Amino acid sequence: MFSSVAHLARANPFNAPHLQLVHDGLADPRSSPAAPPGPPRRPRNLAAAAVEEQYSCEYGSGRFFILCGLGGIISCGTTHTAVVPLDLVKCRMQVDPQKYKGIFNGFSVTLKEDGLRGLAKGWAPTFIGYSMQGLCKFGFYEVFKVLYSNMLGEENTYLWRTSLYLAASASAEFFADIALAPMEAAKVRIQTQPGYANTLRDAAPKMYREEGINAFYKGVAPLWMRQIPYTMMKFACFERTVEALYKFVVPKPRSECTKGEQLVVTFVAGYIAGVFCAIVSHPADSVVSVLNKEKGSSASQVLQRLGFRGVWKGLFARIIMIGTLTALQWFIYDSVKVYFRLPRPPPPEMPESLKKKLGLTQ
Repeated sequence: MFSSVAHLARANPFNAPHLQLVHDGLADPRSSPAAPPGPPRRPRNLAAAAVEEQYSCEYGSGRFFILCGLGGIISCGTTHTAVVPLDLVKCRMQVDPQKYKGIFNGFSVTLKEDGLRGLAKGWAPTFIGYSMQGLCKFGFYEVFKVLYSNMLGEENTYLWRTSLYLAASASAEFFADIALAPMEAAKVRIQTQPGYANTLRDAAPKMYREEGINAFYKGVAPLWMRQIPYTMMKFACFERTVEALYKFVVPKPRSECTKGEQLVVTFVAGYIAGVFCAIVSHPADSVVSVLNKEKGSSASQVLQRLGFRGVWKGLFARIIMIGTLTALQWFIYDSVKVYFRLPRPPPPEMPESLKKKLGLTQ
């Protein structure tokens, strides 16, 4: 067990193509003694789904993208709504650290002032906003992944797959944040300004009367700062962690794993990705929370006022929330794919044409 973990730790999932080939022992077959021949393995790529299973649609079809978008709605809408109490306390710690001194103190103060119902403040804009974000995030990710893969070709898709994941996820999140921004602004007002509004029906008209349409979209640039790095890490780290787990930890090929075992791997990889996501995106998240609370402030002004230590307030709560969130989102998203019998491509393998160029096959 420990040797497997050690192998996994040494396997950098963000290797450049040449370094990845060297790590796999494929860059130069003359540089090391030939390994004993193993059982033949079928070639795989991003679009391949070579399992004996009847799918409900083709990979990359319109129906495939629509159902992936539905999976994103279910996974993001439900999980973000479930952690509204933790998100509320985290936001209050960021905008008023003197009053809310820690996660447990934050819960205690909130319960004392607002009661149990106070912990559910902002659930409606959270559900609507993150459902729309999930639709765009997961749906467009699959669209851009296929689009960019077709542009690169089979060999470059394999060699530059990490860059492909990063580019596809960044492109998807750009549109996802535009869909999220209005509800995120309303949510932060409800959660962090006592007496401003208790429901979305009260908050939205009031925000529009005070600041116009800008009230809903002034936080979109900081949202991009927070969410695009977060999503790039979320998808690229997840994809490469899944690949590493099947290669170094799981004791049998993915094709021999049951659906339940595959979903366990999905959950573990999702949690690992979530921890890194929380760290990468937390400073921008602090800026967004303060910016949406205050009128007339800019992102640079908020960042300057918070300082280095201030932008890291609430990180522990965010790691717990985002780690669990990301793991559950990937688990639910993959479960939706299983339920609708969608193609779920296995971890990519080197194309035969590239093996021939490297002299690995006759």
